[in-house]
Amino acid sequence: MAFTGNFMCTSFKKELLEGGHDFTNGGDVFKIALYDNNASFTAATTDYTASNEVAATGSAPTPYVAGGGTLTNVSPTTSGTTAFLDFNDITFTGVTLTAAGALLYNTTEGAGTGTTNSVIILDFSGNKTATSGDFQIVFPTPDASDAIIRIV
Repeated sequence: MAFTGNFMCTSFKKELLEGGHDFTNGGDVFKIALYDNNASFTAATTDYTASNEVAATGSAPTPYVAGGGTLTNVSPTTSGTTAFLDFNDITFTGVTLTAAGALLYNTTEGAGTGTTNSVIILDFSGNKTATSGDFQIVFPTPDASDAIIRIV
């Protein structure tokens, strides 16, 4: 089984301490790529891979393409002693695909060097399918308890 839960990649944690990711609006570009159940990810995953990524499919305005979709991030904020951030939900339209999980990664980490540094792995808890329809990823509530990325 490819996905064994949601987790933050170890390399991402180190890169945060090095100042390698800019989550402010207008900062780095983050993408989300979808994968089938044959993909293999661990906390040691460091980069985007096309291996076992779902096939390109769909129609305008947002088909699924190799490398995934570009996320619109919401600038980091705090609540109490917790810092967190969120991304706007993303919908791939007119697609036929089955995905078991996703990789969220940074395409510009390191001042626009064109890297593909992994951020988090998302486990969909089983296959999710769309047939000639929309495939939507809904991010959790952006708060100190539920946001997709939190530093407690």
